[in-house]
Amino acid sequence: MRARAFAFSLMATSSLVAAGPCDIYASGGTPCVAAHSTTRALYSAFTGALYQVKRASDGATTNIAPLSAGGVANAGAQDTFCAGTTCLITVLYDQSGRGNHLTQAPPGGFQGPEANGYDNLASAVGAPVTLGGKKAYGVFVSPGTGYRNNNAKGTAVGDAAQGMYAVLDGTHYNNGCCFDYGNAEVSGRDTGNGHMETIYFGDNTVWGSGAGSGPWIMADLENGLFSGAAVKNNNGDPTVTSRFLTAVVKGGPNKWAIRGANAASGGLSTYYDGARPNAAGYNPMSKEGAIVLGIGGDNSVGAQGTFYEGVMTSGYPSDATENAVQADVVAARYAVASLTSGPALAVGSSVSLRATTAGYTTRYLAHTGAAVNTQVVSAASAAALKQQASWTVRTGLATASGGQCFSFESRDAAGSYLRHYNFELAVAKSDGSKQFREDATFCTEAGLSGQGTTSIRAWGFPTRYFRHYNNGGYAASNGGIHTFDAAGSFNDDVSWAVTTGFA
Repeated sequence: MRARAFAFSLMATSSLVAAGPCDIYASGGTPCVAAHSTTRALYSAFTGALYQVKRASDGATTNIAPLSAGGVANAGAQDTFCAGTTCLITVLYDQSGRGNHLTQAPPGGFQGPEANGYDNLASAVGAPVTLGGKKAYGVFVSPGTGYRNNNAKGTAVGDAAQGMYAVLDGTHYNNGCCFDYGNAEVSGRDTGNGHMETIYFGDNTVWGSGAGSGPWIMADLENGLFSGAAVKNNNGDPTVTSRFLTAVVKGGPNKWAIRGANAASGGLSTYYDGARPNAAGYNPMSKEGAIVLGIGGDNSVGAQGTFYEGVMTSGYPSDATENAVQADVVAARYAVASLTSGPALAVGSSVSLRATTAGYTTRYLAHTGAAVNTQVVSAASAAALKQQASWTVRTGLATASGGQCFSFESRDAAGSYLRHYNFELAVAKSDGSKQFREDATFCTEAGLSGQGTTSIRAWGFPTRYFRHYNNGGYAASNGGIHTFDAAGSFNDDVSWAVTTGFA
């Protein structure tokens, strides 16, 4: 009864003074020591910078703040700053006042994908949402993307207690290691069992699992993803089905818990609450206090997911406190926003994509067998070439349930689609796998070069766009380690005139 009364008191306070999650944690005696979000302020009085973006056109940066104290991020400021170019999220600022900001993760036990070993940064436009009807952007983590702070202040170390929650996209995941948010090694290397404690989300079964086929909320405690006390399985940890997910992990001396909920409605459920895992090295814990997002403690970069907001606390939060935080998350009213913009594509129509770069305007995106290239096509071209340069627009294979984004089916090879593989475009027959569906799904936006054109970015790697380079077809980023990522003429090379299909 006392816990229920406390929960009611916290929720009432939240209603009266519009308390944010970190105000609620503080009221419960477990204050935030790190608070990150690109979508909203997590304190009712917070007016500072939520995150920073950097644009490719001139390398300039700007900070994005809430529209008002305690409010939703000013997505319009980002859209204006990034118009006509690409932008990356460079910093997630810590709202707690401790300076525990998250920046590009440096090399660790696993090298990062960039030439210097650093991880990639997230596209600023890959995860649009609305909160209370107001547009905002989350952090879309593709494999190879990661953020870190190895010098965090005030986070739990050793066996000290901590709490964490994160709001995530419950439909964006894989089985790679490891989509984490929370407490990790300060060295970026695996220093042994129990040296980290993070929220994990995905369907990896190498170490542990929950009920069904996943994905699950689990805890990454280093050298193990745990769903409960047993090393391998906790059938009380359910497969996640909600689009917006609240994930909670908390731990203290020989106790820890996993909780979860639909972030858009309802209350938290407890999936595990008990003793530490029955394996060596996890009792007592040896947490080191660094903070990671989107990667494992040793900089493992194979995972994907979307992060909207999350915090770490000092002390072990009560269930009542977490229940009040969940009520605040639901009150934020997360909802899906369109992933597409610019000139519309009609599902079922046949289109051809004409290059708009000066000197290449007679060339269209086509294929020769599996290889994608650009070829000169006209009304006088052979029928076979016209088919090879024509694509049937389909609802995105990876976003079919939401009706967003598109897939492009070959006109001359039914059941075969444009996809990216090692960032080269190819035409391949669908094998029905989750990976193929994701690699064959693309989202449109107004062409980066303007002039009524369309740019087409990869759903799973939103920093990468359809690009012609030396007449080949690629999923290219605006600057990067591949020759086809060259920044010169990028805006023109990724801007296509969408015409009625030749066939």
